[in-house]
Amino acid sequence: MGAPEMSSLLRERFQEQPFMLAPMAGVTDPAYRIMCRRHGARSAYSEMVSVAGLAFASERTWELLLPAEEEPDLSVQLFGSKPEQFSAAVASIQERLGAKLALIDINMACPARKVITKGEGSALMEAPELAAEIVRACVREAEVPVTVKMRRSFRSGAEVAPELAARLEQAGAAAIAVHGRTASQLYAGTADWGVIDRVASRVSAPVIGSGDVFTPEAASRMLADTAAEAVFIARGSYGNPWIFEDACAITAGGGAAAHGWAERLDALAEHLDLLRAIGAHMRRARTFATWYLKGMPHAAGWRGRAVRCETYEDFTELVRGIRADVESVEG
Repeated sequence: MGAPEMSSLLRERFQEQPFMLAPMAGVTDPAYRIMCRRHGARSAYSEMVSVAGLAFASERTWELLLPAEEEPDLSVQLFGSKPEQFSAAVASIQERLGAKLALIDINMACPARKVITKGEGSALMEAPELAAEIVRACVREAEVPVTVKMRRSFRSGAEVAPELAARLEQAGAAAIAVHGRTASQLYAGTADWGVIDRVASRVSAPVIGSGDVFTPEAASRMLADTAAEAVFIARGSYGNPWIFEDACAITAGGGAAAHGWAERLDALAEHLDLLRAIGAHMRRARTFATWYLKGMPHAAGWRGRAVRCETYEDFTELVRGIRADVESVEG
């Protein structure tokens, strides 16, 4: 199946459900993905996975991209700078994930210093021929769509995303995701959604919009007001796994549901159960637990306790304490 057919396949998926859980390093583990899937995210991505780590057969690296039993499929995001390592990684991932592999995404967006100093992530936007060769290397091996995630540009100044997107589509990319900030901005300032339209004007493949999608209203608005055919939701899902189903409801002409403190505490408890079920270290819950507590009575104090929890029992005791506290406050 060639790139145009792969693009058509993705376009059909996006029409069914355009709001997707974006890849986030240190966040989108199986427990997090399942929480979001249970609340409307049809497509979910692995954490960013190093092709060099896979080349050295690191089992710890493999743990980042193996879907949970409950997951119907998984989109895998890779990063690196060596085409031959990408090619080998795609072959290995296909063999290991089989029919559960939805697509391969190439990260050309990460602005982290430890990544860009190796010429990886968003630094690839400064090396368009190497970027194109990485896409070609993946496409030669892949039996699934190969996509790319990028930013407006690596540095502030001239915007390179539209031209680079056209080049990568020619190399075989089946979709382009674009974040409306430059890499040098990191996550500061405001994302420029206009770049979505400028990229879409240069490619025939579907474009995925990304950046400042913190509410279901914003997700629906990006879909309506730009040329994006799908929307990445990243930080907007923090403590709010319902953002996907709420965005769908708004897009269909309805409204977002209200998610009160009881529902949020139930979700936190569910997320803790999922984390324990996948065998992850419970310290990972310290971060996401604080997200669910935002806006609750005495939230600052409870967040302080959450970051000191060590075990599943510590966290469940925390949830019980918060329930009792909020009930007493609200009478």
